[in-house]
Amino acid sequence: MSEPSDPEQPATVPQGIPLLEQETPPAPDNRPEVLIITGMSGAGRTRAAAVLEDLDWYVVDNLPPKMLLALSGMMTPAEGGVRRLGAVVDVRSREFFADLVEVLADLRKRQVDYRIVFLDASDEVLVRRFEAVRRPHPLQGDGRMLDGIAEERRLLEHLRSRADVTIDTSDLSVHDLARQVRDVVAGESDRGIRLTVVSFGFKYGLPLDADHVVDVRFLSNPYWVTELRHLTGKDLPVRDYVLGLPGAKEFVERYVDAIEPVLGGYLREQKPYVTIAVGCTGGKHRSVALTEAIAARLRELGENVRTIHRDLGRE
Repeated sequence: MSEPSDPEQPATVPQGIPLLEQETPPAPDNRPEVLIITGMSGAGRTRAAAVLEDLDWYVVDNLPPKMLLALSGMMTPAEGGVRRLGAVVDVRSREFFADLVEVLADLRKRQVDYRIVFLDASDEVLVRRFEAVRRPHPLQGDGRMLDGIAEERRLLEHLRSRADVTIDTSDLSVHDLARQVRDVVAGESDRGIRLTVVSFGFKYGLPLDADHVVDVRFLSNPYWVTELRHLTGKDLPVRDYVLGLPGAKEFVERYVDAIEPVLGGYLREQKPYVTIAVGCTGGKHRSVALTEAIAARLRELGENVRTIHRDLGRE
């Protein structure tokens, strides 16, 4: 990784932790699940936790293992509840780390689905990352950094062998690591772009969060049609009028064709939230109708799209 995760505070870890008893089953979609992020200090746990947060997981860093039981008991699959819990558990929890195997056995008895993601890196890379941030390894004490790394490997050996996924971050950038974590944990709905198409009026200013701005003032304004003036682009007469104008439907088709490869690039570059702003003079007629048309076409192509009409009702 080109940008190191912040190494954690020094700690002492008890000797001898028993092996896990069995492999972890995959988590069904309709049950709460727990993802345990662990592994070597400096291997990227902080970055992995941030990726989970971006995917709407509830994430706790440096969690004493026994707290997993209490937190998992508070999870609920109901809409709006906490269904996915990410916990960074590692040697920073000191003597509490010895409780991890017992806790995992209890989670299994309670039928809580969990997976373990283990992050690793070569000794050389770990040393370089710690030196870059000028912090000691959590287990080195008064010894050398390599002594701390060797001790941590010994303590985590059993956990690494039982992990559901092991990611070697030695040659990964922070963005590469984010992609791999997403591939491991993301469901189909998480993997795509989340698009917002917002209509607005230029006279009220551009939306501050717009990634793309579309100007549809090249179309005739329904405002000057008496029977349409009091309506909006959400009303059928206005929509039919706007989409019936020369070039309107062709514009929608060509714009969506042009934006599709851009959305794919955003996804590859870890930019899952995109806002397209569609503007006309007042944000009431043309921009509203075209916003709905663009959103509908994107949905036909399988995109996750919502619409917002920012300035509707301001006149």
